[in-house]
Amino acid sequence: MASAISDLTIPSTLILTSPSSLHRRRLLRLAARSSIHRACFKESTPVPVEPVVSGRREFVAQTALLSLCVSAAGGVVTREGKAEEQQLLADWERVYLPIDPGVVLLDIAFVPEDPKHGFILGTRQTILETKDGGYTWAPRSVPSAEDEDFNYRFNSISFMGKEGWIVGKPAILLYTSDGGDTWERIPLSSQLPGDIVYIKATGEKSSEMVTDQGAIYVTSNKGYNWKAAVQETVSATLNRTVSSGISGASYYTGTFNTVNRSPDGRYVAVSSRGNFYMTWEPGQPYWQPHNRAVARRIQNMGWRADGGLWLLVRGGGLYLSKGTGITEDFEEVPVQSRGFGLLDVGFRSQEEAWAAGGSGVLLRTTNGGKTWTRDKAADNIAANLYSVKFIDDKTGFVLGNDGVLLRYLG
Repeated sequence: MASAISDLTIPSTLILTSPSSLHRRRLLRLAARSSIHRACFKESTPVPVEPVVSGRREFVAQTALLSLCVSAAGGVVTREGKAEEQQLLADWERVYLPIDPGVVLLDIAFVPEDPKHGFILGTRQTILETKDGGYTWAPRSVPSAEDEDFNYRFNSISFMGKEGWIVGKPAILLYTSDGGDTWERIPLSSQLPGDIVYIKATGEKSSEMVTDQGAIYVTSNKGYNWKAAVQETVSATLNRTVSSGISGASYYTGTFNTVNRSPDGRYVAVSSRGNFYMTWEPGQPYWQPHNRAVARRIQNMGWRADGGLWLLVRGGGLYLSKGTGITEDFEEVPVQSRGFGLLDVGFRSQEEAWAAGGSGVLLRTTNGGKTWTRDKAADNIAANLYSVKFIDDKTGFVLGNDGVLLRYLG
């Protein structure tokens, strides 16, 4: 039985100081469509050859159509053609990264004080940095994370203001107070139960971190001291409540498969075998176990924009909870996942969300999850898409294995 979680006292630490191939492929696809021919030659009021650009996506769209029409129609492009070409573009584009193909991307975050400045984390000690909103990325060196013979897996990153936190495995905690210009290594207790899988910046010098054994710790002094928010690990909770009727609890291996936090601080976590899930709300002394309401094992769970839950099962099924808040009452929503498993859901707004999964599956809803349609943007990408992250309603990314990163075009 796992021992109870105790508060941690942490000592101080030393402060450290060409056009893309995607655009070419789009151009070729557009050239093959008869709609482009009609747009170029249809009788209509011509507009000047020089495109009016209001954004990068529109620039790509207009330039692609313009180059086709200039060669075919002697230097004019119709308004109808420009509008039709815009509709042909996908909502995502791939961003090629300077990393090894085997790297799995795990998390992404941007500095609120500088929205174009962001970081990507991944396996094999991967930290990438962008200063142009995610169009280009470069490897970022953090000396304090490289002075030991460890190959860190950086799991989670979070910012509030200019303060940011990074956690990884083996246990490592990095902190910045200047928007990521410098990162400081904060030592962690060797008795920490489990591996740190999630961190959330919550205020000035304050954050909340979670381990895969269900320990939740909070700090308000830059990570030098941590206070336990739950009284025991999930293994201890389940051993104590195994007779409560939670199916599969006696076979629990002691770790979470996924953990997701709501904006108001509630958590939902899926057991490592996917046979049940657990929830926690601020003020509760223990995690609360729940039987799964579906036959297939759970792949992942998270929070909808309206406060309800979404649930993904192995094999590609998607379920939504009835109403908002924590519940065991779910209903299935038909999706076209092509038989591949769905791995994550990210909400862009109250009504629009995207689901991603194996072999480049991307699904979109515009009605809060009632119906979903498949986006073919990633059909030719031989990678699993693990995570959907929207920074705001105009900035979003999909992270996958083999260094795959998709950027939302808005």
